[in-house]
Amino acid sequence: MRRGRMLAVASVMTAALVTSAACSSGGGEGDAGASGAASAPAEKITLTLQTFGGGTNFGYKAAVEKWNAEHPNVQVKYTNLTDSFENVYWPQMLQWLQSGTGAGDVVGIDEGGMGLAKARPQFFADLGEYGLQSRQADFPAWKWENGINTDGKLFALGTDVGGMSICYRTDLFEKAGLPTDRAKVSELWKTWDDFIKVGQQFQGKVKDAKFVDSVNTIYNVVLSQEAAKNGNVTYFDKNQQLIVDKNPAVKGAFDFTQKISKAGLTAKLQNFTDPWNTGFVKSQFATLGCPGWMLGVVSGTAGDEFKGKWDVATVPGGGGNWGGSWLAVPKQSKHPKEAAELASYLTSPEAQLMAFKEGGNLPSTVPAQDNPELQSAKNEYFNNAPIGEIFGPSIKSLQPTFLGEKHAQVKAAVEQVVIGMDQGAVPYDQAWQKFVEAGQKAAG
Repeated sequence: MRRGRMLAVASVMTAALVTSAACSSGGGEGDAGASGAASAPAEKITLTLQTFGGGTNFGYKAAVEKWNAEHPNVQVKYTNLTDSFENVYWPQMLQWLQSGTGAGDVVGIDEGGMGLAKARPQFFADLGEYGLQSRQADFPAWKWENGINTDGKLFALGTDVGGMSICYRTDLFEKAGLPTDRAKVSELWKTWDDFIKVGQQFQGKVKDAKFVDSVNTIYNVVLSQEAAKNGNVTYFDKNQQLIVDKNPAVKGAFDFTQKISKAGLTAKLQNFTDPWNTGFVKSQFATLGCPGWMLGVVSGTAGDEFKGKWDVATVPGGGGNWGGSWLAVPKQSKHPKEAAELASYLTSPEAQLMAFKEGGNLPSTVPAQDNPELQSAKNEYFNNAPIGEIFGPSIKSLQPTFLGEKHAQVKAAVEQVVIGMDQGAVPYDQAWQKFVEAGQKAAG
């Protein structure tokens, strides 16, 4: 659920990915430890690591640099292919996996693709063959179990988890006459109705910016909360049956999204598109829903000019779990042993803390979650917000949401309707029906 993008760009981006994708390499036999201390191969090899996402994305820059410094014969080429998971990265990755060529040695998979990935054991290496079953104690049960495929084999290790907050621009809040202190801001919006009221106050004073970035960002935040109240499911039930028209969580998130759109509080952007990226640097909006990983997107997209102008407050309604990813090793990798060692290293508590420092990605491993470094962490970019205090207590109690095999394609389809509704292409009184129809068509 981490990323979204307009369908219109998918074909262009897909062509770009095909051109830029590196051929997989690496290979060998034996066990891999969590530390990533690979036994050096006789000849120097290069492993391709492929991820997705905006800003600092997976937060792997420092971790990869450390690996490369310590493994002169097993170098990593790290490529973040696109902002978009559902509409660009995942469709292209599935083509590569199906054809047996093009996928990297280690690839990132967003939570929205895990249902399908689990059901395609023919695509991914069994990490148990390389000793990675030993990593089980590092992870919460739900994060570990989602990396087990339908053949009962370990194929993926967890990277980050979602968590939830609201990022806001302190300078724009000051311009609107609103409090800027994060504790006082958090008090403003105990509920989502309060959030709309604050938005109306903001909009009454500020004419050159909107209160919210995009409807589909808010939609995903509310959906994550509503799912937790409705059996932890969204578009599919746990029997893989489409429930897009029956699940109160989906209808509740849709209804709130329509309400905030009708109130005129959105910048009418779609997240993870070029106009949305521009919206950061042109100060076109004052708030957005921020899972942990979104902090790196904000800082990486807005840039140094806005350092200290963003801050982090609690989310209305309390909590939520939007996002989180896994790493897997495609069977087409020529060096699965080294690739498994790399995946283990990148998901180790040490590397997860490095990613947290780099981009705000909240660790999924229990040792990293318990680490005092995380609990006391502050984010300099976000006005020294105590993100360890803000996110730390909640990430240990996150509830996983079941996402069906076709979740990513349904999500992409229905969110196009949500965006169309906000931008005026879909009439409000027809939007729910078109939303349901889009979901049904995408599910096949």
